[in-house]
Amino acid sequence: MTRFYQALRALLTRLADGAPPDSLPGWWSDLLGTLVGDYPADASTLMVATDTGLQPVAVLGLPADVRGRHFALADHPRLAAIASHDAVCRFPPDSPLPDPFDGLLDEDLSTVHDCLGVALRDGERLIGVLTLDALEAGRLATLDDEELLAKAHLLGTCLRLASQLNQTRSRLSEALDHERQPQPALHWNSPAMRRLDEAIDLVAPTDMCVLLQGETGVGKERVVRALHARSARHQGPLVQVNCASLPESLIESELFGHRRGAFSGAIQDHRGHFAMADGGTLMLDEIGELPLALQPKLLRALQEGEIQPLGSERVQHVDVRVIAVTNRDLAAEAAAGRFREDLYHRLSAFPLQVPPLRERREDLPLLAGHFLADNRVRLGITNLRLSADAEAALADWHWPGNVRELEHTLGRAALRALGDSLGEAGGRDPETRRQAVVRITRAHLDLPDTAPSSAMPAPATATGEPPAGRTAAPDEPLRQATDRFQSRYIAAALDAHDGNWSATARSLGVDSGNLHRLARRLGLK
Repeated sequence: MTRFYQALRALLTRLADGAPPDSLPGWWSDLLGTLVGDYPADASTLMVATDTGLQPVAVLGLPADVRGRHFALADHPRLAAIASHDAVCRFPPDSPLPDPFDGLLDEDLSTVHDCLGVALRDGERLIGVLTLDALEAGRLATLDDEELLAKAHLLGTCLRLASQLNQTRSRLSEALDHERQPQPALHWNSPAMRRLDEAIDLVAPTDMCVLLQGETGVGKERVVRALHARSARHQGPLVQVNCASLPESLIESELFGHRRGAFSGAIQDHRGHFAMADGGTLMLDEIGELPLALQPKLLRALQEGEIQPLGSERVQHVDVRVIAVTNRDLAAEAAAGRFREDLYHRLSAFPLQVPPLRERREDLPLLAGHFLADNRVRLGITNLRLSADAEAALADWHWPGNVRELEHTLGRAALRALGDSLGEAGGRDPETRRQAVVRITRAHLDLPDTAPSSAMPAPATATGEPPAGRTAAPDEPLRQATDRFQSRYIAAALDAHDGNWSATARSLGVDSGNLHRLARRLGLK
């Protein structure tokens, strides 16, 4: 248990420093690995309870994208059974309840044949669950229930301490700010997005104008929603208007409103977007498309908090926080005279830049997991996973369309993979479709081949022999040679880290659970 207490001390230190519990996947995985990593399970998870279900904070033996998935209890009867059980909940091999990880434990898309779980509670309140899964029936039968309950109690204590630290920080924030702000909904792997979330937390409680810049498809709308949700205006309206989609002749009316008879066709009074957003937040998307002639009126609205609807002789006071959004370099536009410089400076009181996906590749597994979970529900199937070559293709692509491109790419690929998996006849059978575990391969992704030409094998000679200087292919099968290399490499890394599997996994850059499973297959454990 010494390793467990070391892992626990490291985790609690990070939590005490202010890190949110679900932003520390490596530390949670270390903690989980010290308790159950030596069990004969192919996979294990530690999940925390949310308002709508369960969210993994640590996974062993499962793809990294599982951390990006949310498991609603209504959609996963096994997890619901575990959550409602008072002791160790075991499922028979012939249980009709689908396992949430069917098809995710190996490349053969095998179903789980041995499964158990323990609910973690704080009194009567569910705070999380611990799950263990194995592909072989009966493999978990020898595990001692009392030992499992004791370890589950330790994990539950960790979750409870994490929750208490979060609540303490929230109360301190409330006392200092006189306003309790919602916790961030997402915690990213990439430093770039963590810095962005910190900036959002900093500026959200203020009424400062925010200029939000970023390429198309990076998720600027999500940032706007986060700014509104974490502000004192979160109970007010969030009004969104795309300046590029409005006809130039109607932009002033749409923003500031008009009175009946103000112009031909104005048959009734119309509230503009500023009036609709009174007491809340107004998102001005594609602000760079706003005509120069209208920009002085927008500047007045920002400076004075006053608007004057078309056809009205009276000004109207509004209390609106403006978030301007653009994929242009607005500073360059202002320098070139295509955008008013004074309006630019007013809008950019607090500028934020959303990084493109290619600069935060660490977030790919989380985003992919989220979109895979959405598509699993949309397609009505048991599970959806990525093959190794598909994961590599996603990691290699430079994502010019950013998060939106990733979402649509995975949506199309999921549909193609389902069609290939079921065939025409199976696709029409609802039960066959519901039980399907579908794997997305490289062939299902409509991404160009990103392999550089230097990585292509050298061509053979006209006789079919390898070129001069190249040795002939060995007789040993590739799988056997690969296993032999992996076995030696892992053993050397393990020896360098004094037998610490978690440290070895980090040094090798692989998931700890996947390393445990590979080591068992290679005979190292």
